Amino acid sequence: MRTAIVTDSNSGIFEVEGQKLGVFVVPMPVQLHGEIYYEGRNITHEEFFRHLNRHESISASQPALSDVLDLWDKLLGEYEELVYIPMSSGLSGSCQTALGLAQGYKGRVQVVDNHRISVTQRHAVLDAVTLQKQGYSARQIREILEKTAYHSLIYVGVNTLEYLKGSGRVTPAAAALGTVLNIKPLLVIQGERLDVYAKMRGTKNCQRRLIAAMREYADKLCHDGTQLQIGAAGSFQKTEDAIRWETMVREAFPEDTVHYDPLTFSIACHVGPDAFGIGISSHVRCVR
Repeated sequence: MRTAIVTDSNSGIFEVEGQKLGVFVVPMPVQLHGEIYYEGRNITHEEFFRHLNRHESISASQPALSDVLDLWDKLLGEYEELVYIPMSSGLSGSCQTALGLAQGYKGRVQVVDNHRISVTQRHAVLDAVTLQKQGYSARQIREILEKTAYHSLIYVGVNTLEYLKGSGRVTPAAAALGTVLNIKPLLVIQGERLDVYAKMRGTKNCQRRLIAAMREYADKLCHDGTQLQIGAAGSFQKTEDAIRWETMVREAFPEDTVHYDPLTFSIACHVGPDAFGIGISSHVRCVR
């Protein structure tokens, strides 16, 4: 069967890279002052962070239904079926929306509730491509990805608590105290749960603690020979800061291939500027 693989841009995969990977991408918009913007199309990196730093009204938004349906319909004119891998249902309503839309396609559209986002969502997409090339059907790919969904972990360090305050993750008093004391929260995401793992003083201490926690997690997974997928990410405003973080992660995992992605605008508006993270997933061929 000819099976198309589809994801959204919160995986860190955009159209140009998607063409190289054989993956089709639904763009994830952000809303600014009531207007919809798409990363790289009608809002630049510099413009986005200028608005974000001013604490203007900017938020993530679900993809337009027309964007999703138009892409599905186009692909189903060329392929027999498709697998759609959106961001975690626990972090956005877009997955539930897609599940509802898929009911009208009589099984030709398989929506994966993969409980992942960002770099680990990318890992799921790459696993889907591997399974597609091995001849698995859309339904089989969905079942495997959902079975292995929780074989991944993300740690994220944020530069300021202000954006978490806006999403209700911390109280205004805690955010104010954190700013005064230079406290940086380290967050852990596994599935749809986002929790505070630790609170460190200073960005460098937070980065070191994050790497140590991920190194420990990777060592636990590797004891039986499990192959890992490792991704680094960040919402850095300056290229040199992104390169510095990517270098730190690569040095911490010298035996592995590390992929770096900038955090998409629809994620960055939640964690704020200059956030940094690592995601690790077990390769699907080793855990299914």
